[in-house]
Amino acid sequence: MTKIEIYDTTLRDGAQAEGIAFSVNDKLKIIKLLDELGVTYIEAGWPGANPKDIEVFNQIKSLELKNAEITAFGCTRKTNSTAAQDNVLNMLVEADTKIITIFGKCWDFQVKEALCTTLEENLNMIKDSIEYLISKGKTVFFDAEHFFDGYKSNPQYALLTVKTAHEAGAERIVLCDTNGGCINTEIYKIIKAVQEGLPNAKIAIHAHNDGDVAVANSIAAVEAGAIQVQGTINGYGERCGNANLCSIIPNLQLKMGRDVIGQNIEKLVHVSRKIDEIANKKANEHAPFVGRSAFAHKAGIHASGVIKNSNTYEHISPESIGNARRILVSDQAGTASIKEKLNNLRLGATVSEDYIPKIIEHIKTLENEGFTFENADASFEIMLLNELGQMPKYFEIKGFRVITDTTLHAGEKFNSEASVKIQIGQEIIHTVSEGDGPVHALDNALRKALSPVYPEIKKFQLADFKVRILDSTGGTGAKTRVQIETSDGYNRWDTVGVSDNVVEAAYLGIVDSILFGLLLNKIDSKSEK
Repeated sequence: MTKIEIYDTTLRDGAQAEGIAFSVNDKLKIIKLLDELGVTYIEAGWPGANPKDIEVFNQIKSLELKNAEITAFGCTRKTNSTAAQDNVLNMLVEADTKIITIFGKCWDFQVKEALCTTLEENLNMIKDSIEYLISKGKTVFFDAEHFFDGYKSNPQYALLTVKTAHEAGAERIVLCDTNGGCINTEIYKIIKAVQEGLPNAKIAIHAHNDGDVAVANSIAAVEAGAIQVQGTINGYGERCGNANLCSIIPNLQLKMGRDVIGQNIEKLVHVSRKIDEIANKKANEHAPFVGRSAFAHKAGIHASGVIKNSNTYEHISPESIGNARRILVSDQAGTASIKEKLNNLRLGATVSEDYIPKIIEHIKTLENEGFTFENADASFEIMLLNELGQMPKYFEIKGFRVITDTTLHAGEKFNSEASVKIQIGQEIIHTVSEGDGPVHALDNALRKALSPVYPEIKKFQLADFKVRILDSTGGTGAKTRVQIETSDGYNRWDTVGVSDNVVEAAYLGIVDSILFGLLLNKIDSKSEK
């Protein structure tokens, strides 16, 4: 069966997403990740569009890639000029990549309204540009921009544009749903029509997600005969994004049995999350395949089912793409859910089966008060150790106070001060610290008090902080849930606190975070020995 080429455009089309700005170093890191994943082509950017991309192409030359070929992206020559004198085309040549992808107009409306030229001149632009790049020793892929809209408007002219590109020597004819408005049945029918007119052309698909069907459209294109799929990791892209390769790759390889990236598919989740991190984007926990919740089971019946046989509620093995099953603890949990959760505790607490009903009842009581342990595994384990009488007594909070200064001058920030009194053994420690807000000040004061005795706390860093109002009818006095994610640079853990007082809710989450980190550090230290 024909191998399906994966053409990644995260660094160019994906970088056009709102809120994303890759540095040169970011792009180089992503290129290495994509190469490890085994994609066929990596579109590194548009040489000459900005100094950043020029630098990227200069530095790429020193990279040793194992799987991927780098491509440069640009457009056809300007109207009423020559290809040899076109600055964009010459910058593409100077980028020194073997493969160059250029886009050209395929919709008569776009030719007249955007390019402001004749249909004949547009064909000349396509032909001249491809032939010029080939004369410079380049392999050319032609992005047929707005092809599907163009075909629906004027099929004869749309087909003429790609026929011109094919006859000029383009190695791939990339049919683009640029506005993202087509559906999969249209994509399939139109690609079949193109193949009838160009039986020897190698067809590719480039879909945008404005109709939320870019993945379906890409799969339909492969079913129709496309040998290359273009897209981005995590679906980054302008407006609603591009076709998401993190869904396309496993669907093609695991569901359709196509040759895509082989064993490297087990790295998919790792690459997805690392690129989210580099892009400074919060990972979509509910993303198909790669999301943290993609194989999470909350209902007791579901948890019981997957424990017996994963096929009951999972469409693939999560390990096949580098993900993991998660059994969530909540007031909907049953005995099977709790048993599975207890088998995967990081702190290694031991619980007799007779005690499980009491744990379930305690969880239901706490969740009725507003606690949630779905995304607070660390707080769940701290609660469990306390219930079992197995929790070490690292410290005891004797009290805390938080003051916020309201005497401000123009341009000054609010200043908060927190004092905490803790007991470690027989020693009472009283510290005061400032912060940008009451929670920050309280966190600083706790760390200041504990660090001399537990220096490992200095490694614990806040990774995420969420506040949720549980009862909006309570107004400013409503019960509040605070969820905290913490990292020591290697491990990550989640804690939760609930109170009518937002500072106390944060305090409960922070204390659990510190306690869990101390326990985890103790376990890691033992394993290293």
